[in-house]
Amino acid sequence: MLRSTIDGAMSDSGRVVLRADRLTKRFPGVVALQDVSFDLKASEIHALCGENGAGKSTLIKLLSGIHPHGSYEGSFEVDGAEARFDSISDAAAMGISVIYQELALVDEMTVAENIFLGWEPRRWGGLVDWPKVYREAKTLIDRFHVDLDPAAKVGDLGVGQKQLVEIVKALAKDSRILILDEPTAALAEHEVQTLMDILRDLRQRGMACIYISHKLDEVFALADRITVQRDGKTVITETTTALDRATVIRHMVGREIGDLFPRRAPHPGAVVMQVEDLAVDGPDPHGVKLRGVNFRLRAGEVLGIGGLMGAGRTELLMHLFGAWGRRVAGAVQLEGWDTAAATPTQLIRRGLALVSEDRRRYGLVLEQGVGFNLSLASLQRFAKLGWLNQNAERREDQRLFDALRVKAPSLDASVGKLSGGNQQKVVLGKVLMTEPKVVLLDEPTRGIDVGAKLEIYELVNQLTEEGKAVILVSSELPELIGMSDRILMLREGRVSGEFRREEATQERLMEAAMQDLEQEAAVLA
Repeated sequence: MLRSTIDGAMSDSGRVVLRADRLTKRFPGVVALQDVSFDLKASEIHALCGENGAGKSTLIKLLSGIHPHGSYEGSFEVDGAEARFDSISDAAAMGISVIYQELALVDEMTVAENIFLGWEPRRWGGLVDWPKVYREAKTLIDRFHVDLDPAAKVGDLGVGQKQLVEIVKALAKDSRILILDEPTAALAEHEVQTLMDILRDLRQRGMACIYISHKLDEVFALADRITVQRDGKTVITETTTALDRATVIRHMVGREIGDLFPRRAPHPGAVVMQVEDLAVDGPDPHGVKLRGVNFRLRAGEVLGIGGLMGAGRTELLMHLFGAWGRRVAGAVQLEGWDTAAATPTQLIRRGLALVSEDRRRYGLVLEQGVGFNLSLASLQRFAKLGWLNQNAERREDQRLFDALRVKAPSLDASVGKLSGGNQQKVVLGKVLMTEPKVVLLDEPTRGIDVGAKLEIYELVNQLTEEGKAVILVSSELPELIGMSDRILMLREGRVSGEFRREEATQERLMEAAMQDLEQEAAVLA
């Protein structure tokens, strides 16, 4: 249900629809934006790049009305007229829609109910026309070739599917300007391609898009122009064809970066985890099942796990951590100890740690400070006879805070106000404080910039050099290849391929992830 506003805008291609002029936004003790200028044209995808903390999110909050007129210096225009938004609804009324990296959905409601939440079609008398809600939701989903059930409960969906709901929700509105903040951070490869096709179609129809992403392959595949911000300032705006990946990275971080995946040569030791013929049923009888999973994990190595969305990657890690599914066959041993009936607390004490995919939901207490979160899983280290040694806790918090180079005013700073990269550092610090032997990393670099990614990669190297073992789940095939010593590909809960680093290519990994799907398609044809 994209209305005629978009279709009628095709003739306006190249016209400036949004212009920001010398925007400056100050917070107590911090200048988040300084003299930033930016413009967006009809029928354009304009990429906005920069490290976490560069000011991208602040700029978007000004343009979308979250920071109201009067709380910043400078001005911006929509269609040549000065815009003074006092709220999000003011921006929406001017045709601006934003898809945020952190999802804003109601888990207890269905996909269709979320899509039309707040502007449901009504019958006579003001009653919601529910049949029309589901009918139009189905039309939208079919139009954009998205694999979603309008009647499905959002709380039962994975992170990637939830992101697709957000995208359809934004496209359902009468929007002329679409702002996407890391929209593919949780999407599988085929879902990324679906989104890119949708955005190209919208560009053809005259829609203007601001595309924020740390994935430069996507930026160069989609964007007409690229603007780079660093330290709250605009560094460069240029056509995509005039730039290359290395130049954009140099402008983002202010220095040359030679190796994006600095994995050092492994020195594997003894087997620390052994999985034999593992079979697990999930809580949903029609959902993901794990079957016949086998692998050995050695001290000092990184085992990568890949696969399409729904292949069972996250479910495998959650089960190893004692937090998902019912084991129906097979065994998991941690240094020879059978984990069959183990709880997450027992596994943490045995040296297993998990960094979950959704750091804001499962990894952090957003309202609390950095120090509170760092030591949250290790309080027993600082407790004696029921009393907590707060001085010892504070010293260890400060040590990790400094070692991880967390960009925050102090240990007491609210973790919910930090950038995504710094939040992820806090999650990793919390895991490190438990003194693990095996670390499970589920999409550890999702939604963070290239500089923060490098710091996390170096941390992975540090872990393995200390003799710890790492299991790395990633949707980004270059990351999986670049940082893993061995790679397992999953398909529908089963291992569909195993590769040493030197023999892994993106083509071979995707073939392993999709081989059965291709065979089934050939049979049906």
